[in-house]
Amino acid sequence: MNFWEFLVWMFWIYIVISCIWIYITILIDLFRDHTMGGWGKALWVIFLVFLPLLGALIYLIARGRSMSERRVAEAQQAQQATNDYIRTVAGGGKSPTAEIESAKALLDAGTITQADFDAIKTKALQG
Repeated sequence: MNFWEFLVWMFWIYIVISCIWIYITILIDLFRDHTMGGWGKALWVIFLVFLPLLGALIYLIARGRSMSERRVAEAQQAQQATNDYIRTVAGGGKSPTAEIESAKALLDAGTITQADFDAIKTKALQG
């Protein structure tokens, strides 16, 4: 095997791996799509199995825009879930009333002074 044959083999291996990646991405998108029914998904899978290249090209042309919109929506939903989790862990999700109530309980227990309570109350009311 000479150098050029090696390059041709590497090219075809790259093409095969790229095609497999595209098919897997299409199948994942197909099964995550909530707007399409079961029969539509089954027909797309049959089309992709029996005519893979043509099926993938038609899928990307016909549903490529909605494919990217679903991916963006999933990313935004994941980001929102992460932000909500961080807020709850950090304590940023407490309302001013809840902060004042917890500070009042600490004041009544003698853990903080009246000046500390007033500072917490002022901070909670300012937002």
